[in-house]
Amino acid sequence: MSHEGHPFSYTIRKATHSDKTDWDNYAEHHPQATPYHRFAWQSAVEEAYQHEFSGVLALDSNGNIVGLLPAITMAIPFKKASICALPYCDCGFAIADNEEVETALYHALNAAIERGDIASYEIRDREQNKVEESDLSGQKVRMLMPLPATSEALLASFKSKLRSQIKKAEKNGLTFKTAPGKQLLNDFYNVYSINMRDLGSPVHHIKWFASMLSQYNDNSLISVVYYNNIAVGAGIILKNGHKACIPWASTIQAYNKLAPNMLLYWSILAHCADNNVKEFDFGRSTYNEGTYKFKKQWGATPEKLNWRYSSEKVSHAKDAPASTGQLRTFIETVWRKLPLSLTIWLGSTIRGYISL
Repeated sequence: MSHEGHPFSYTIRKATHSDKTDWDNYAEHHPQATPYHRFAWQSAVEEAYQHEFSGVLALDSNGNIVGLLPAITMAIPFKKASICALPYCDCGFAIADNEEVETALYHALNAAIERGDIASYEIRDREQNKVEESDLSGQKVRMLMPLPATSEALLASFKSKLRSQIKKAEKNGLTFKTAPGKQLLNDFYNVYSINMRDLGSPVHHIKWFASMLSQYNDNSLISVVYYNNIAVGAGIILKNGHKACIPWASTIQAYNKLAPNMLLYWSILAHCADNNVKEFDFGRSTYNEGTYKFKKQWGATPEKLNWRYSSEKVSHAKDAPASTGQLRTFIETVWRKLPLSLTIWLGSTIRGYISL
């Protein structure tokens, strides 16, 4: 797709793996980019779940990147393929030098529908205009927090109640380890899989996390909280430039009275503050509900998510028929009673086809 003859000429094409270095350089320096905009996310999805990497680039007349849109074509059995930007995370939107290029990147997805290549697409965008908190009731938001230059300054900025909760976790005998890449993957996955079973949700295959951590390499970190050498809490963070996010954090419910969540998030935030991260993304929550309040206490503020679709579909639980909600509750109840090994096998089989 060419846009020549304008004061600003550019072309749009599908990205290839040879674009990785230039892609990441652009993403690292763009102010709106998230860690999910790194090439690594698409590569990991392709490697772990064999969904097609479908990101698109905008290039100026000198071949320099002036915009990009990460995306994945989701191949689901017995359905026509659809594009998701991006699956398994909160965000996946176009970033560009200007609004014209950004719009053209989205038009490339419309062109794919018109050609018949895909049935639909989904863009996991955020609301760039400020939304008053009075208008956020019931809405999905991501929670963003600016970080100071050191963990000492961060701790000093907390209210005394929050500091005492962190100290309580330490007094309860909890300790933590942090390590880049895959060093603590098995401990993370054990905590994660137990937590997902207890929540009644299918787990990702461990190969997804292994692929993701390999692709992000030094831009990833695992933190694990231990009690008597037993892993009881764990989280993964991903970085891009001066930003970091936490796509997965879990604790084992039987140990929650020891406050592992407090030490887990403190270990992660302290690492980020001491390693030149300026903004931390706590991830998706429903405004004013439990996880929202937990994240807010650390100093995070909400930014409304604006997930957009090329066609109308049921995108919120409240739009679903009551019977669907009852069926989901039944399945979750049964899932919680299954042996852990069975939930891992079943979940790993189906999870790659669920874009959430």
